[in-house]
Amino acid sequence: MEEGMKKSRLTSLPGECVTEIISRTSPADASRVSLVSTDLRFAADSDAVWESFLPEDYQSIIIGAAELPQPEVQSKKELYLRLADKPILIEGGRKSFWLEKESGKKCYMLAGRDLTIIWGGTPMYWTWNPLPQSRFAEVANLKIVWWLEIKGKVNTHILSPNTNYGVYLVFQRNRKFYGFEGNPIESSIGIVGGETTKQVIYLDSEHGISPNTNPARMDGWYEVELGEFFNEGRKSEELEMSIMEVKTGNAKHGLLIEGIEIRPKFCS
Repeated sequence: MEEGMKKSRLTSLPGECVTEIISRTSPADASRVSLVSTDLRFAADSDAVWESFLPEDYQSIIIGAAELPQPEVQSKKELYLRLADKPILIEGGRKSFWLEKESGKKCYMLAGRDLTIIWGGTPMYWTWNPLPQSRFAEVANLKIVWWLEIKGKVNTHILSPNTNYGVYLVFQRNRKFYGFEGNPIESSIGIVGGETTKQVIYLDSEHGISPNTNPARMDGWYEVELGEFFNEGRKSEELEMSIMEVKTGNAKHGLLIEGIEIRPKFCS
């Protein structure tokens, strides 16, 4: 009875008021509201509502994303769901972009080619190979190094404001994987010129039970968390993340790097 009265009050409002109310909720809430009644579905599925859930700069982000099927996208809701369900390649294939489905927060992966990999341009140490399971044209394949150092940078203005982000190295091990067993690697994340947070990570399978290492992802890759960062969004700053292992002098082989992923990290 009470639920029906609430629904009646909402549907009795002018359409633009209902649209405004729903647009101030969340994508998940709007999807639930659309199931209540035909009248509410019309408002909840409207372009006005779903454009409010898209990032303000979404048009500039998707310009040049050749794989986005623009002619097939008939509404802002369809565009939102397309960006949430399947990452698109941007900036000439050097980054991948998508939306976190429940919140609409922005997510990115920096491709291996968008990272600074020490000796990455020397075929004796690293090669660049296509892999069918990668979203990018090629991934970095470690042949052998004694000095492992990989860095990535992203400007905080491209991230969603007031959002806590987790940063993850996305990698795989090939059959020549060696030199990482029990070998601690230092990861760091922080604003350039500011405070940096460091921690120890492991890339070998024996440390798969480590709290910051996850088993295979849905896309078949592995990930390890490098750290987290809260983006206030008040100013444009350079966020730098890195991994480094230069102390042991061990020869290291067989690591495949797809990229570094930056996505919202919500409290459980």
